[in-house]
Amino acid sequence: MSDPVAAIAKIRPVLDHVVINVMGRLDEAAAQYARLGFQLTERGHHTLGSSNNLAIFGNDYLELLGYLPGRETQRADLWAHPPGLTGLVFKSVDADLAYCTLQARGVPVQPPMSFARPVTLAEGTHDARFKVIRVSGGQVENGRTFFCHHDTPELVWRPEWQQHRNGVTGIAEFVIAARNPARTASLYEQMFGEGLLSQISGGVSFRAGAATVLVLQPDAVAARYAGAPLQSADGSDRMVALVFRVASLDTPRSVFDAAGIAYQSYAGGIIVSHAEAANVALGFTA
Repeated sequence: MSDPVAAIAKIRPVLDHVVINVMGRLDEAAAQYARLGFQLTERGHHTLGSSNNLAIFGNDYLELLGYLPGRETQRADLWAHPPGLTGLVFKSVDADLAYCTLQARGVPVQPPMSFARPVTLAEGTHDARFKVIRVSGGQVENGRTFFCHHDTPELVWRPEWQQHRNGVTGIAEFVIAARNPARTASLYEQMFGEGLLSQISGGVSFRAGAATVLVLQPDAVAARYAGAPLQSADGSDRMVALVFRVASLDTPRSVFDAAGIAYQSYAGGIIVSHAEAANVALGFTA
């Protein structure tokens, strides 16, 4: 690359989507997230062997990722992570540029990998196509960090899929519990450059487009999110919570009340325990 400094400036942290690993319990997880007020896309099946349901928001989305019976040996690397939040995914405007730039920064990264999944629309079936650039395994405890380039964004961000009964319009926060937040977050500073991280109570944070990624000590996570997130029993890092943006907290409250889903108040709004949402604490903030 002739000008790595200029290229690095183009690689910015903007959240594309988040991944919740539900293993072989896709039906159960999809039913629960529907009860929580999310509109989910029809079940999709990747050419690599995994399957998913998505909740599409304004500029990002949530992915429930799992496998169908008999396919648990396909993409076995995915199922090595514990059930729950396991994927932090950034947008890529150029997969080759992202790969070369991350290499130039010394980030252990794998070459771009292409795959697809069929999407059925009223006018017929089309292939949604993607390229992902993954940080090599072992760099992120209990999860994955990667970039996603959408060759066909029009098959993902469709207006008919972006309306949710709970009023969610986007992801506001992505939360990682880590005993040493600075060490865990150093990977992201290596990816995106010095000056990325801000010191906050209990850890560090950085902006990822309209979202904020927080890397906090476990006791800080418990205090900030009313004890709702599940954390690792062995003390290893774990992605534990998401916070969603809504226009009014009355909207998710009414959905949860009608469905008999317990929630509690916290400093940012209201939060649902990990026990109600496939091992991920879900906050809602106005």
